[in-house]
Amino acid sequence: MSDPLIRELDHYVLLEPARPQQLLSAAETLDWLAAHLDRLDPLPSDLAALPDSRARAERLLETACELELAPGEVVQWFAIRLEPPGATGDPVS
Repeated sequence: MSDPLIRELDHYVLLEPARPQQLLSAAETLDWLAAHLDRLDPLPSDLAALPDSRARAERLLETACELELAPGEVVQWFAIRLEPPGATGDPVS
């Protein structure tokens, strides 16, 4: 995710097979990824050298949008913006 606007996004849509989509905060998405990475064996080679599941989840969130949890079971996540860039959330008078 090289676009600097992506770093301003703080919500993600999480898509899991046979489950309804979930809208998660960035922190919840990191927690979800970290928990699933803890159960993944083997880890993807580009993540294995990182020190812990949180660092792996952060790296994955910055560089990918999907993860294969088991053969044929792929989860995807997409950054979304709930408000336009620069919006303060204050109602317009």
